[in-house]
Amino acid sequence: MDTTTARSLDGRTALVTGAASGIGRACAEALAGAGARVYVVDLAAAPAEEVAERIGGLAIVTDLADPGAVDALPDDADIVVNNAGLQHVAPVHEFPPERFTLIQRVMVEAPFRILRRTLPHMYARGWGRVVNVSSVHGLRASAFKSAYVTAKHALEGLSKTVALEGAPHGVTSNCINPGYVRTPLVEKQIAAQALAHGIPEDEVVERVMLDRTAVKRLIEPDEVAQLALWLCSPAASYITGASLPVDGGWTAH
Repeated sequence: MDTTTARSLDGRTALVTGAASGIGRACAEALAGAGARVYVVDLAAAPAEEVAERIGGLAIVTDLADPGAVDALPDDADIVVNNAGLQHVAPVHEFPPERFTLIQRVMVEAPFRILRRTLPHMYARGWGRVVNVSSVHGLRASAFKSAYVTAKHALEGLSKTVALEGAPHGVTSNCINPGYVRTPLVEKQIAAQALAHGIPEDEVVERVMLDRTAVKRLIEPDEVAQLALWLCSPAASYITGASLPVDGGWTAH
C-alpha cells in the first residue's frame, strides 16, 4: 500500500455489502488495512464472520432482498461500498420475472435504502465516500443478462444523483466498472453461459468473457479493491459522478 492510502481512513467507518467473498471481501480487507472500521454485510454467516474476525470488523448477516432488514443496517457509515449482487443468465422471453425482481431489489433498491440511511451521517460530518461496484455492464449490454444489465445501469444513475446531491456536503459518489472478475459469481456463470451460447464450458472464458477485452485475463478482486480504496483517499477528493472502467479495454471498442 502506498503512502497516499496507508492509514488514511483512521477514524472512519465503512459498510461493505457482499463482503464475505470476491470483490466485497477484497474491499473490506483494503479499507480495514487503511484504518477503517468495517461492517461486513453478507447473507453468508460463516464467511462474513471469518472476514470480520480477521480484519477486526463487525459481521452483519442480512438479506438485502428484505427491505426491512436493509433498513435495520447501521446508519453511521462514512464509507459505503455497494457491492452485493447476483446473476441469472437467460433470454428475455424466458427470464423468470421473480428472478428479475429479486436482482433489482438486491442491486438497486438495497443500495438506495442504504444511502438514504447513511447520507445524513455523512452530511453531518462533512465527509463521505460512496463507491458503487457497478460493471462494464453498467456501460454496455450483453445478451441473456437483462436483469443484471438493467440493475447496473440503474446503479449508475443512482450514483450520479448522489454525486450531485452530496457534493455540497463533502460526499463523493462514483462507480467502478470491472469486466469479468475472478469471483464465485463469475465462476457460477460458466455453465449457464455455455448453455445459453451453445458452447462447451471450457470455451466460455476465452470466447465469451474475454472476447471483447484487449487484456486477455480475468481481473483479480484486489485490483478492484485498490481502486475503491483510492477513491476514498485524499487524492480522489475531486472525482465524483464518474464511472471508472477496469475492463481490460472492453469499452475502448
